[in-house]
Amino acid sequence: MVAGEGEGRAQAEAEGREDVASRAVATVAVISDTHLPRGARRLPEACLERLRGADLILHGGDIASVTAFEELRALGPPVAAVHGNVDEPALQAALPEELVVEVGGARIGMVHVPIDEELLVRRFPGCAAIVFGHTHRPVVERRGATWLLNPGSPTERRRSPFHSMLVLEVEAGAVRPELVRLS
Repeated sequence: MVAGEGEGRAQAEAEGREDVASRAVATVAVISDTHLPRGARRLPEACLERLRGADLILHGGDIASVTAFEELRALGPPVAAVHGNVDEPALQAALPEELVVEVGGARIGMVHVPIDEELLVRRFPGCAAIVFGHTHRPVVERRGATWLLNPGSPTERRRSPFHSMLVLEVEAGAVRPELVRLS
């Protein structure tokens, strides 16, 4: 369940869906820096398959438009997102700058623009993982007991050698990240 969304659990129960926070094992698809729409660019099919098959989608910011955010939500799984520095004003107003979600017994912090890694860990105490974006470069590394995770970008690699996303398996508070190379 997304922290601060009290109606999330009730809505899931009303729709006959299991709440994501209470799942024994949860699959979380993580993307960032999609910058959509832009020309003919779209999410790669391999990315869409993983998003549709996830229990929860996390977006680390720079979605860009409300339309793109609604299209992401239409894929099916619940979506938790933070706003990025290039998101249109309406999207920035609708999404928080930072967020903590609970899934599979783990707390996952989210922010778009990373700060110093030690400060980032202190900013989200008690989180098993922290998702961020902005750089378009994938990061999967541990700082003590906390995973620092940047999925890169599935659409705009910039200085990264490939397009990418992350898939997390979360069980009993443990996060197992997998970087997925999309191109």
